[in-house]
Amino acid sequence: MRIMGLDFGSKTVGVAVSDPLGLTAQGVEIIRRKSEKKLRQTLARIEELVDQYKVERIVLGLPKHMNNDIGERAEKSLEFQKMLEKRTGLHVVMWDERLTTVEADRTMMETGIRRENRKEYVDMLAAVFILQGYLDYLAMNRQE
Repeated sequence: MRIMGLDFGSKTVGVAVSDPLGLTAQGVEIIRRKSEKKLRQTLARIEELVDQYKVERIVLGLPKHMNNDIGERAEKSLEFQKMLEKRTGLHVVMWDERLTTVEADRTMMETGIRRENRKEYVDMLAAVFILQGYLDYLAMNRQE
């Protein structure tokens, strides 16, 4: 079963997809939009990727505050969750994404990607970390 991971931002959505066995996450693309409110094309592109990769579940990052509160950005992600479920017909799991962007940035810094080039990839890599965290969680709970 393939699972899609999404990092939903104000102007971009990072996309990652699992391998068919659900063990590893790979970055696919970054969907960009001109305005935060223009989601029709973003949803259509996600729907195309769901069909292309035969995705059966979506994991969407939930950007909680460090004190576990849900702020404006998390509220927008919860609204996007409802839109995704309606549009794709798939279950959308919300996954705590705290520090994934920081981790993605640190990983790129360690691999030598120049600062000015990092923002081009950070959302997709954050989606990889969101999805991989979920896949690892599933693997741990299967073995219990």
